[in-house]
Amino acid sequence: MSRLGNIGARLYRGEVGYDFIGKRKLWYGVSILITITAIVGLAVRGLNMGIEFEGGAVLTTPKTSATVQETTEIAEKRSGHQAIVQQLGSGGMRVQIAGLNTAKSTEVKETLAEDLKVDPNKVDTQLVGPSWGEQIANKAWLGLGIFMVLVVIYLAIAFEWRMALAALIALIHDLTITVGVYSLVGFEVTPGTVIGLLTILGYSLYDTVVVFDSLRESSRNVTKQTRWTYSEIANRSINSTLVRSINTTVVALMPVAGLLFIGGGVLGGGMLNDIALSLFVGLAAGAYSSIFIATPLVADFKEREPQMKALARRVRAKRLKNEERDGPEERDEDAEPDGIPGPGHGSVQAPDEGDPAPAGAGVVGQRAQRRQPSSRSRTRNRPSGKRR
Repeated sequence: MSRLGNIGARLYRGEVGYDFIGKRKLWYGVSILITITAIVGLAVRGLNMGIEFEGGAVLTTPKTSATVQETTEIAEKRSGHQAIVQQLGSGGMRVQIAGLNTAKSTEVKETLAEDLKVDPNKVDTQLVGPSWGEQIANKAWLGLGIFMVLVVIYLAIAFEWRMALAALIALIHDLTITVGVYSLVGFEVTPGTVIGLLTILGYSLYDTVVVFDSLRESSRNVTKQTRWTYSEIANRSINSTLVRSINTTVVALMPVAGLLFIGGGVLGGGMLNDIALSLFVGLAAGAYSSIFIATPLVADFKEREPQMKALARRVRAKRLKNEERDGPEERDEDAEPDGIPGPGHGSVQAPDEGDPAPAGAGVVGQRAQRRQPSSRSRTRNRPSGKRR
């Protein structure tokens, strides 16, 4: 077995682990800082909306000897608006200019063809009205709202309302970070961006549900035992699914990274940047939120319940009683590092205080060696004293 596979198996069995829940305030602080940065960037810089949302013209020229930079300067000079130029595989140029009407686009088309030394009749012009982009935006918001409502209803039925609320907060967290990165980077927002945002919501939810399902199985009958608190069981659920989350995230990010950095950066496929950036940032944020945000929030919500508070008091009291009885040198054989429950997966079925301790669960000091009765040991293999 590889080293990573060995670590994953040990994490799954609970033999090793990291205290994610115990350090949840640190993760909350990091997420709040990132979210504030994204919101400030969005408020200051805004979003670079594409012509599909603002309206404008798309001019496609035949093969030309001009470079992208030269074409950009010419288009902005002739139109008076910002232009986005992309070189096509045929050697032509695709020029996007926002805010152009029909009359202005015809004028720009003729002057652009003259400067690029191409036939004006071979320059294809497409006009996009702002009303069409507004319809796309409204439908995207409507689809996002319906998706959020269905997610909350499903999680509330399949799990419980606390998990549904935590998942909703994690989804909003992922959306805010992705939109903030778009604002800071300055990439153009297109319908492909909207598609990417809706795609990452499904992936983020999938990763969160995997952890929630493990937590639900592990926390059954949690109040009938006094070995672990709910937070410790939640921490075990994160660790048991940690390697799976990392593997799925890395595998999903690799092709998206190739699309963004190689296709968009090296090969110049700028048309791919809009959807690739949203997928890349959203996938990374979704994996982060499922581990560091969603499950710790569930633990916080559950620990506020009276029965969970009572459970935490019983667990502390029992541990303190064991320490006083056994002394500082003694240690429970099943005690785990970082407050993580012992080996085994599934429902918690540990005995209560009044139940007899299971085999292998006692401390060393309690395992007194059984001695043979003194009368039996004295008479074994010895003559009875009678003479024959």
